[in-house]
Amino acid sequence: MGVRRFGRVNWLGLWTLMQREVLRFMNVWSQTIMAPLINAGLFLLIFTIAIGSQRGDVMGVPFMHFLAPGILTMTVIQNAFANSSSSLTSAKVQGNIVDTLMPPLNAGELVAGYIAGAVARGLLVAVVIAIGVWLALGVGMQHPLWVFVFVVLGAVFMGALGIIAAIFANKFDQLAAISNFIVTPLSFLSGTFYSIDALPPVLNKLSHVNPFFYIIDGVRYGMIGVSDGSPWRGLWVALLACALVISICWYWFNKGYRLKA
Repeated sequence: MGVRRFGRVNWLGLWTLMQREVLRFMNVWSQTIMAPLINAGLFLLIFTIAIGSQRGDVMGVPFMHFLAPGILTMTVIQNAFANSSSSLTSAKVQGNIVDTLMPPLNAGELVAGYIAGAVARGLLVAVVIAIGVWLALGVGMQHPLWVFVFVVLGAVFMGALGIIAAIFANKFDQLAAISNFIVTPLSFLSGTFYSIDALPPVLNKLSHVNPFFYIIDGVRYGMIGVSDGSPWRGLWVALLACALVISICWYWFNKGYRLKA
């Protein structure tokens, strides 16, 4: 009893959890894939109609080209957060969290399974929006590898943050409060719609402690070749941010914090 007889990693259990998380959002693809595409398209359409023709170039590129990577990244991180947070919160509220905690999966495998689902959803959303942006605006990929790296890191970071929010929240109202008052403001105030060089000095400095800024800035560099900061610095900040939130997730799962009696 209590001895793992399938090696140091339960690959079958981990794969099953990952598969469950992916199938979960694919079963409602109209809400999880098409809805983000429509929302991103509406953002771009509204900005095009409202100020697209009147706004000058930003950082040497047309405003709509500057805006497209921010819209893509914001949509990716919001969907990654929603995937892991809603899955875990639903299990807690419905009382079937025991079905996740009872199988022979350690804390690291649980964290990896939930984050894998968030990354899969984030990448799928990114591909769909990138195709739409390319067809509508002609915005391609200047540095595809940088785009891939920062999209994955953004999805990992938000997937882990979604786990933290779901463990902390005991009902959907609390989860919605975290999303509305923390996640959404940080994603909007991170250079999504503007260059942080246009901000007052105090807000400019505050933006540099926001991990969302580095993720969005990295994707922007990869897509259009311009950015507010160095992509290498953004890479290190994103890696450190991911390591921090993943460590918290692992610790809380390992201790059963707000999950076990």
